[in-house]
Amino acid sequence: MSDIPGRSTPPPPKHTTRVVTLHGELDLLAAPALRDRLDMLTAGPCPDLVLDLRPVSFIDCAGLGVLCLVRNRVRARHGRLRLVTGSASLRRVLRHTGMAGVFEVLPGMPVGVAGPPAGDILDGAAL
Repeated sequence: MSDIPGRSTPPPPKHTTRVVTLHGELDLLAAPALRDRLDMLTAGPCPDLVLDLRPVSFIDCAGLGVLCLVRNRVRARHGRLRLVTGSASLRRVLRHTGMAGVFEVLPGMPVGVAGPPAGDILDGAAL
């Protein structure tokens, strides 16, 4: 109640950008663990997630499916998802699957966004 004298409304919660670097192969074997980890990172309101895919060597339909699930979850929570990749092959996969315009794809890390902490580096082979 902001109309009570001497009281003020608390500031809105501060949302920080979370950067996750993915390594290796995002395939059928890695997809379930990757999905679970990204679900945890996008559980709150207004998630702002940057997935650094530059070290990814391979992605199949299961990996793309996880990216789509994460995108839908982030959008449902009024958040933002950005993919970072310089890979022509990943861009080609997105284009051929009709998903090129679905994701916000950047060639490099967004200005003002720091790299991930050590705990947010996920290796597809180790998931």
